[in-house]
Amino acid sequence: MNKKYFFFDIDGTLTNKNTGELVESAKHTIQLLQENGHFVAICSGRAYYKTAPFAQMVGISNIVSNGGAAITINHKLIENRPLNHEKAVALCEEAQSLGLGILISPSDSIDVLMIDDLFINQVGYRQEPTRYFLKQNITYKDIKNIYKIYIAVDEKEENRLTLLNSIGHIRFAPPYLTYQHDAKDEGIYKMIEYLHGNIKDVVVFGDDYNDLIMFKDEWTSIAMGNAVDELKRKADFVTKNSYDDGIEFACRYYGWI
Repeated sequence: MNKKYFFFDIDGTLTNKNTGELVESAKHTIQLLQENGHFVAICSGRAYYKTAPFAQMVGISNIVSNGGAAITINHKLIENRPLNHEKAVALCEEAQSLGLGILISPSDSIDVLMIDDLFINQVGYRQEPTRYFLKQNITYKDIKNIYKIYIAVDEKEENRLTLLNSIGHIRFAPPYLTYQHDAKDEGIYKMIEYLHGNIKDVVVFGDDYNDLIMFKDEWTSIAMGNAVDELKRKADFVTKNSYDDGIEFACRYYGWI
């Protein structure tokens, strides 16, 4: 059997999206894949600091995180790129001119910077653990590294931003947009380059719109049964729902375990 290079999304793929809990059959399947000599990695839009604990819980030591900008091999973080600084600053300055609240992640951590308190006044605090630092004496250009940007704007109003699509973004929560890397495919290419592997031996599993970018013709793309229809149409194979042992089903179907 040829060695395969597996890349798994987290939410709705390795987990039950309704409960957030890891699917036990998925964890067991990952163990079997590794025992059979295959390479296994997480591929997530999550920041590295969020992804690493989950990977450890699952028993995976390789990670593509931060939307493809961070590479971890055998528990060692090899690289973790911030957003393009020029584009990030331009976006923030436009949002500021429109009176929109903004939070900036200056590092891969729970810390965020704000140069005013508009974001909190407009949409409140974020639901996930966050440490807020108010620095009113700086500009966005002064922030050396920008890893993520959170802009308080309703979906009906987001087109006020002429730079809306200048950086990859997703709406995790209705009141605000999250700007982050949208390059899972680039992260996979980079990982395979580090490993001197063959692109055709890559296998990816996903379920949502942000997984579309890693469904490529060069490798095998598998959509979960609970995936969005657009991803299913792009997939080579549609397996069962994540919570119905979809990962195990696909791996047995292809004979990988």
